[in-house]
Amino acid sequence: MAVVRVFAAVLSLSLLAGCGPAAEAGSRADAITVRNCGIDVTVNGPPKRVFAAYQPAIEMAHALGISDRLVGTAYLDAQVLPEYAAAQAKAKYFKNLPSREELLSLNPDFVLSGFNDVFSAAGSDSSFGSRKSLADLGVRTWIFSPLCPTADGKGDEAIDPATVSMDNVYADLRDLGRLFGVEDRAENVIAEQQRRIAAVGNAVKNAPRPTVAIIRPALEGGGLTVSGGPDFGTVLIRQAGGVNAFADLTSKRNVKISVEEFIKRDPDYVLISGCCDASMTAASSQPDVAKLLANPAYANLKAVRNRHVIPWLFANHSAGVRGAYTTENLAHILHPDLVK
Repeated sequence: MAVVRVFAAVLSLSLLAGCGPAAEAGSRADAITVRNCGIDVTVNGPPKRVFAAYQPAIEMAHALGISDRLVGTAYLDAQVLPEYAAAQAKAKYFKNLPSREELLSLNPDFVLSGFNDVFSAAGSDSSFGSRKSLADLGVRTWIFSPLCPTADGKGDEAIDPATVSMDNVYADLRDLGRLFGVEDRAENVIAEQQRRIAAVGNAVKNAPRPTVAIIRPALEGGGLTVSGGPDFGTVLIRQAGGVNAFADLTSKRNVKISVEEFIKRDPDYVLISGCCDASMTAASSQPDVAKLLANPAYANLKAVRNRHVIPWLFANHSAGVRGAYTTENLAHILHPDLVK
């Protein structure tokens, strides 16, 4: 009897493996393949069960009009943009990233991630495992191209700063539009992003370019974490008519520096990047603004003297469809006389 049970179990697993998405992917003549961060992503038809991890991926899914295909969303850094609020309210939401087992229990056929660390080395509480390990189970995956690591399973330290651009956001939109069968919708989103960003560029093209620091502070007895060159904030600041004061730090997106280094660079504007809760707004960072303004160590900073310390959102400097909104918002902060 035990032998029969073992044989039945093996036969069942074999049938599942033979009929599952992993076996079928790329087997049909109408399969679509696009390359993402060095990995071929192949689907036989538009994915129907999509899991979106992190703010950029969640907002991208809504922008592409595939909200009804979401089997789960996880880890918002702030409130979604108003145009996506109704759709997100209907989506299953995990405050924290689910475990790999929880993810797979939702039976997704596609995982869209706004950041690459969700596919970093297996064993981490915040990792779904490598992209290959998910592909072996029939689950296709996508990392936003401005965060492409140099190898599967690598984290932020592997990002190539050359990939960090709005062009790569547009490339993602087009490729995902093909995979999800919503090419027209993707082109409309791209056109709207380009129109709004170009309008800001025209408005600020002859303006002075102030230096801007995006910080996640440890205001009580410690250093600061600043957005370095590979962070998408560098692109957004440039589009808004400014310069990232720490763009030369290219080892990773978020770089720890000393208070002394921060004071030495003396940026014209300081954006305090608030994170991470689905209810968060920019005003949520106001207490941290008050702490920095009241700290004697920063009293001589230009940004402090001019009251250019601004409550902001981590979500605003993530690569994705928030690009136009953030460019407009930041341009108004830096050039209020030019961008209303």
